[in-house]
Amino acid sequence: MRRPVALRLQAALGTLALAAAAGVVLTMPETASAAAGGATGYATQNGGTTGGAGGQTVRATTGTAIHEALCGRASSSTPIVIEVEGTINHGNTSKVSGDSCNTAADKIELKQVSNITIVGVGSGAVFDQLGIHIRESSNIVIQNVTVRNVKKSGSPTSNGGDAIGMESDVRNVWVDHSTLEASGGESEGYDGLFDMKDNTQYVTLSYSVLRNSGRGGLIGSSESDRSNGYVTFHHNLYENIDSRAPLLRGGTAHMYNNHYVSLNKSGINSRAGAKAKVDNNYFEDSKDVLGTFYTDEAGTWQVSGNIYDNVTWSERSGDNNPAGPNPQSTTTVSIPYPYTLDDASCVPSVVSATAGANKGLKVSDGSCTPQSPDPTDPDPTDPPSGTNLSIGAGSDGSSKASGTSYGNVRDGDLGTYWSPAGTTGSVSVKWSSAQTVGKINIREAAGSEGTIGSYRVLNHDTGAVLASGSGAGVIAFSPVSLEKITFEITGASGTPKVAEFETYGG
Repeated sequence: MRRPVALRLQAALGTLALAAAAGVVLTMPETASAAAGGATGYATQNGGTTGGAGGQTVRATTGTAIHEALCGRASSSTPIVIEVEGTINHGNTSKVSGDSCNTAADKIELKQVSNITIVGVGSGAVFDQLGIHIRESSNIVIQNVTVRNVKKSGSPTSNGGDAIGMESDVRNVWVDHSTLEASGGESEGYDGLFDMKDNTQYVTLSYSVLRNSGRGGLIGSSESDRSNGYVTFHHNLYENIDSRAPLLRGGTAHMYNNHYVSLNKSGINSRAGAKAKVDNNYFEDSKDVLGTFYTDEAGTWQVSGNIYDNVTWSERSGDNNPAGPNPQSTTTVSIPYPYTLDDASCVPSVVSATAGANKGLKVSDGSCTPQSPDPTDPDPTDPPSGTNLSIGAGSDGSSKASGTSYGNVRDGDLGTYWSPAGTTGSVSVKWSSAQTVGKINIREAAGSEGTIGSYRVLNHDTGAVLASGSGAGVIAFSPVSLEKITFEITGASGTPKVAEFETYGG
């Protein structure tokens, strides 16, 4: 008999606690490139889902910096790619106001906005006890992030208890290579991992892990909320979930090549007239993985190519109507986009190698073989290649807020550095004739890494903000021709030490 998620977590949490106490690093995240490949499934429909592609790239290491990036755009629809590294939590997430945003302090708020990518980079992005809320928004990409332990009761609470929640006229969302996890069910204060309601459409969840939760997610908040749908779930791992994998009220969903392990009470729950197309999935060590449960308002399904490995089925009675023990199709579903199915027998191995954050954004090629992203795709977090225009090219510089010599940021020597007199200030590189710059690399001096907080990159010629965010490192933006570029530190945890201010063509 399978035990509910809260009970089955105890042994695993004990192991993690011992590892943490011993200082053991259990995993080493791989660097990921932003939005490798493109959207799949229903997110490709209705005009497609591209997120912030083509817009400014900003680095953020706090929730406040994410909100600042949203609020610093020219408008609520100006494309932006927000690269996130580090742990985002209640302590570093504040409400930020502006004409291009509508944020809140207790969650990452994507409200009344569009054309946004949030992607984990570097050593990884963890949203700890802090959910991502998408409301009245469109064209959103969330990739390579971990969202964990979001609560609706107890302390602290966030986002109604949903790891990722969408509601109120949401269109075109692609969540990819992410890990969504809780530490129990509703009685422990948790709700859904991936919820869609109140007219949310054209969504894809791909190559992601959903685990250790009472509720995997829902499409529709009640039997009357049937305005949602057109959702694709593929190459995801559902592990140790009590129910709702997902719950579908009305609408259409396509589930293919997912691995379901330890669905303790029920799995795909199609009800209230919903249609579920269920192709080449692998169900393992689970109960009632498909059917209509907890209602007399039936849904339908089309099944093919699935494997049921140690799946048990309850008796049909009243509002409990499992599809098994020999699931048969009760409808037909037409899929408008192209897709290639892996054979169900290899789904466990393919999903294990590809799904979740910090897996290198690997995908399946449709023949049971994991593939890395195209190596020709640039990684915005890699050190730039080409000529460092800050050295040579007739460069000079200047600095404000006093401090040490600006010349130290353009001498190629990491042992020398510029600092402002306090915690804020700006340093510039300039040329006698215009240079095209599309990427900079701010290198902090040894021993001061992580001191730089919020920043802005300015086209000094025009005053335009080329990028804003938090933390040093590689900062990319649309290439621009200019004679002087300025790195302005607007917040820091101490006195910054900039060893090199490198500039590159793109």
